[in-house]
Amino acid sequence: MKALVVYESMYGNTAVIGEEIAASLRSQGIEVEAGRTPEIDPSRAGEVDLLVVGGPTHVHGMSSSRSRATAVDDKKNTYDSPTLAPGLRDWLEEIAPGEGRLAAAFDTRIDKPAFLTGSAAKGIAKRLERRGYHLALGPECFLVTTSNELLETETHHASVWGADLAAAASALRG
Repeated sequence: MKALVVYESMYGNTAVIGEEIAASLRSQGIEVEAGRTPEIDPSRAGEVDLLVVGGPTHVHGMSSSRSRATAVDDKKNTYDSPTLAPGLRDWLEEIAPGEGRLAAAFDTRIDKPAFLTGSAAKGIAKRLERRGYHLALGPECFLVTTSNELLETETHHASVWGADLAAAASALRG
């Protein structure tokens, strides 16, 4: 099985989670390519069995060009590779139709109730389904502090979720 893990990251947290998910999928015997939206052509989505897409939650959902610019200009942001373009919205518009291929969505969001923060993963999942992908697992959230630092448990959470995703994808592929 081949997988593609694609993410948008502003403070580096989503990149850490995306790479941890990719490592977990690899440990389950899946061939994985992973990277940020500017690094991976959307056409690559049509070449894999499992597409995993993630991004930070901004203003209750997926980022916009305006929210990405605000994050880049944040003096507290020390991440050296913030995603400016293409953002996930644009990237997802360009992917090949899923034709029933498997997918999964994740996000990073502030550690507060989802009804207060929103969830980019839900929007990502809806877009994937509209493009004809079948979700192997429901959208997953990984939590950060109000200072935009991953909670200590979240890399382990990503590793476990990656293993669960590999198991679900294998079961669904029969």
